[in-house]
Amino acid sequence: MKKIAAVEDARQVMKQGIEWGVWKWLTEKKRVRELADKARGALDDIEMKTKLTWSDDYKIVYNSLVNENGNPKRQRKAVKDQKNGKPAKGDAKVLAVVSRVKEADDQAYNAHEDAEEIFAEAERKMSTSMAREGAKKALEAYDLHEAAIRKAEEVASRCN
Repeated sequence: MKKIAAVEDARQVMKQGIEWGVWKWLTEKKRVRELADKARGALDDIEMKTKLTWSDDYKIVYNSLVNENGNPKRQRKAVKDQKNGKPAKGDAKVLAVVSRVKEADDQAYNAHEDAEEIFAEAERKMSTSMAREGAKKALEAYDLHEAAIRKAEEVASRCN
């Protein structure tokens, strides 16, 4: 996976933000938000483009797993098995590979959401220490999202 300019920009600012005081956070929070949104959007785009290269078997199993989870924020349209109307599962090898991707996706998603919550709480409380914690969590979320994309790319290479 190539380095993504938007993510590298956000990383740089988050690393700097770990050292900022309250005034610097107050003056930079809008720029931090914009960079964080661009980085997450870029990662989401690459993730989507990668998964679009998967074969139908992998896509069906992945979507089935996502729908099983029941998380409405990440809900996708259910794909039903033609024979019995139940969610499609695919063979055991496909299920094992796709399960690892989904687990990595879930970890990345949860880390992003945790960072968002921490930043929101930091803003409400005007807490520099919480903003620093949010920056650390955002850096972790970028790492996890990139790792999940690499796993998705491995699946894509199996499909080609």
